[in-house]
Amino acid sequence: MEFLGTWWAFVSTRWDQVQTGLAEHTVYVVTVLGFASLIAIVLGVVTRRHPLAKELSLAITSVFLTIPSLALFTIFIPLVGLGFAPSFIALLMYSLLPILRNTITGLDGIDHSVLEAAKGMGLTPSQVLLRVQLPLAWPVIITGIRISAMLIVGVAALATLVAGGGLGDFIKSGLARIPLPNSLEAIWTGTILCLILALVIDIVLQLVKRATISKGIR
Repeated sequence: MEFLGTWWAFVSTRWDQVQTGLAEHTVYVVTVLGFASLIAIVLGVVTRRHPLAKELSLAITSVFLTIPSLALFTIFIPLVGLGFAPSFIALLMYSLLPILRNTITGLDGIDHSVLEAAKGMGLTPSQVLLRVQLPLAWPVIITGIRISAMLIVGVAALATLVAGGGLGDFIKSGLARIPLPNSLEAIWTGTILCLILALVIDIVLQLVKRATISKGIR
């Protein structure tokens, strides 16, 4: 209880910093998730009929996840400098695989007879994609988006190492000052707020999922 009191005192006296860090972290999640979803879904749709291209895209995005996170954040500094840009690129690369994999899985899992029935009704290939395939695959796709969102929230804490801001600033400053006063409070501030942000974003995505999936598909 004593630690909770000192932690809350730390947060309340640095509320402006907390709001700034939380806002920066949220911007990373929202922007990266938006771009990653667009890129991965389009890539999954384009490669769905080409096994070699499909496997190649999955292999490349899988390789991104094997690169050490610190190296991935710093490797782009000579090209784009410090701050938001290298962090955004690194997070984008990390977040592609779950969405791409689920997009491909969702599209491949559609019953062939459903597609034949849609074609028999006179729908064009683009209409079949937009009206049948993507709606049926959407529950699987949005699950991949939720996974990527949680991944981004956690990895975005490393943006502080390239002057990218976010909640990682609290964790870095706390680690740098151990065992000085308020060092643990700073670490816990960054960690707890990351957990809260992840929970809120996941709840929002669950609501989006319920609102965008018809009752017949559920």
